Amino acid sequence: MSGRKETVLDLAKFVDKGVQVKLTGGRQVTGTLKGYDQLLNLVLDEAVEFVRDHDDPLKTTDQTRRLGLIICRGTAVMLVSPTDGTEEIANPFIQPEAV
Repeated sequence: MSGRKETVLDLAKFVDKGVQVKLTGGRQVTGTLKGYDQLLNLVLDEAVEFVRDHDDPLKTTDQTRRLGLIICRGTAVMLVSPTDGTEEIANPFIQPEAV
């Protein structure tokens, strides 16, 4: 076993492709992954942040804010997923309200 830490994610396949990143605190950004390191620090180009709802900070709205070239600190990254080939679905665990 080598003394070098290896990340569980193989981010090399996402370089120069669109990714969606969820950060601690509820922030969510999308952009083109330009680079990363072993600490999961990410460099995103053409990044766009989804503005959060004022009433519920964990929900995002349809409003966006252009950020440009950013660095996401690895300790704040919770989720990295490709933007191509994914779509949002309705939550199957929400119980319908009785009328």
